[in-house]
Amino acid sequence: MRTRVRAGDPSVFAELFERYARTVYNHAFRLTADWAAAEDVMSATFMEAWRLRDRVAAEGGSLRPWLLGVATNLARNQCRSNRRYRAAAAALAATGPSAVEIPDHAEDVAGQVDDRRRIAVTIAAMGSLRRPEREVLVLCLWEGLEYAEAAEALGIPLGTVRSRLSRARTRLRKLAHAELTAEKREPARRTRQTNGDRATAVRPVPEGHR
Repeated sequence: MRTRVRAGDPSVFAELFERYARTVYNHAFRLTADWAAAEDVMSATFMEAWRLRDRVAAEGGSLRPWLLGVATNLARNQCRSNRRYRAAAAALAATGPSAVEIPDHAEDVAGQVDDRRRIAVTIAAMGSLRRPEREVLVLCLWEGLEYAEAAEALGIPLGTVRSRLSRARTRLRKLAHAELTAEKREPARRTRQTNGDRATAVRPVPEGHR
C-alpha cells in the first residue's frame, strides 16, 4: 500500500478513505471538540495526504499513524487556542447528558448518562492541557498508538512522547476528578420557596462562594 501511495495510485486513496475516514474524523473531534471542525479536518486530511504522498516512507506498517499525524497538524489550524477548545467543549457538555431522557425504571440508562457526563467533563478538562500534551494524549490513549507511532505522527522524539503523556495523564486525572467532585457537592438550586400562600424568592448562591 505504501508503494501505491507513493506512486499516486488514486484507487489506494479510495481504500485509505474507506478504511480510516471514521478514525480520522473521531480523532479530529477529540482535538477540536467540534463536530463541524472535525468533518472539515477529516476531508482536508485525505487531500493533504494526496499532496504529501511522496513523503511516505517506502518501508513500514500501517499508514494510520501517518494519517493521524496529518490530521493533527490540520486540527491545529482549526483550534488555535485553548480558549476556543474550552468553549467548544463547554457547548458539547451542555448538550450532552442533559438532553438524554432517562426512563425512571432503567438504572442502566442512568449509568450510561453518568458515563457520558464523565466523558464530557474529561473533554472539557482537556482544554486546560497544553496543546502538545493534548495531542499526545489523544494519540496514545484514545487512538491506541504505540509511543514510537505517536512520535512518528507528531515528528518528535520518543522520549518527548513519554514525558508529555505522563504529564498530560496526571493533569487530566486531577482536573476531571476536581470537576466531578465539585458537581457532587454543589447544592440543588431553587428559585422560589412556597410557604402556605406566601412565596419567598431564594437567590442562587453567588459563583464565588460555592
